[in-house]
Amino acid sequence: MLEWTEVNIYTTTAGIDLLCARLMDIGIKGFAIRDAEDFNDFLENKNGQWDYIDDDLMGLSECETCVTVYLPGNSQGADMLSSIKAMLAEMKDNDSEKAYGRLEAELSNICEEDWANNWKQYFKPLKVGEKLVIKPSWEEYENTENRIILEIDPASSFGTGQHNTTRLCLELMETSINTGDKLLDMGCGSGILSIGAMLLGAESAVAVDIEENSAATAMENALKNNIPAEKYHTYCGNILSDEALADKIDAAYDMITANIVADVLIAMKDHFVRYLREDGILIISGIIEERMHEVVDAVEGAGFTALDSRVKDGWAAVKLVKK
Repeated sequence: MLEWTEVNIYTTTAGIDLLCARLMDIGIKGFAIRDAEDFNDFLENKNGQWDYIDDDLMGLSECETCVTVYLPGNSQGADMLSSIKAMLAEMKDNDSEKAYGRLEAELSNICEEDWANNWKQYFKPLKVGEKLVIKPSWEEYENTENRIILEIDPASSFGTGQHNTTRLCLELMETSINTGDKLLDMGCGSGILSIGAMLLGAESAVAVDIEENSAATAMENALKNNIPAEKYHTYCGNILSDEALADKIDAAYDMITANIVADVLIAMKDHFVRYLREDGILIISGIIEERMHEVVDAVEGAGFTALDSRVKDGWAAVKLVKK
């Protein structure tokens, strides 16, 4: 039986709607909300049908506002937790007045390190597209089809290849990458996309993530795949608010991959224009199907033309060209 892990995300009343919207972008459709302000408002305005309230419920009047979600104890859940952490880091970075509270996620009744190891039993070698197979270091793989082996240890970073967004990106990349390409991987997570690009023939890659752990994990995974350190560079930070970092990674890249969430992709559209050469390829994902047209319209409005899109189980990835 698949186990579920409770994740409590602490915020403020003002942060609830934005946080829930961002969680839905990650693919989380159900959550429970505890909010003292909302409960106290209910106490003041309750109608006569309520003549008794349990003492346990009265504790809500002083609780810290919290949004609770439940993640499956498998690789998909691990990817979701990593996405939540990156999303919270970005929200925190853009919340200079602390209007949204501490924006921290805590796992209930389980040590995060233990949980991070539990799901590994579900992470098995996976064929992606026509050329790649993704495998964790602890699994053996008999390569009878002579595929390119991409060995990945995600640690607590997004990107095992099991999530549809990652697979769709890799499939689109495989048909688009050219030998000698320079690639920029925005929101790199485990580094799976940029490392895949290198194994498929790219000359160099720059990988950026708002999570420090992801930048370190991506570099470790690149070295595991025998990618020379001088051809693979990782950075931690938010290019939307860190102008020094935005300038540091500035170059005319042949391809950009960005597997993030819809709102961040829209916010980054002008950076995609800035960093990509003319006729360069942009591959975006992390988009729930319902928001695909909204994201594509915004990115096309910045100077791109959509060439291909793929949808699987409610997730979308889109390939565009800079015109």
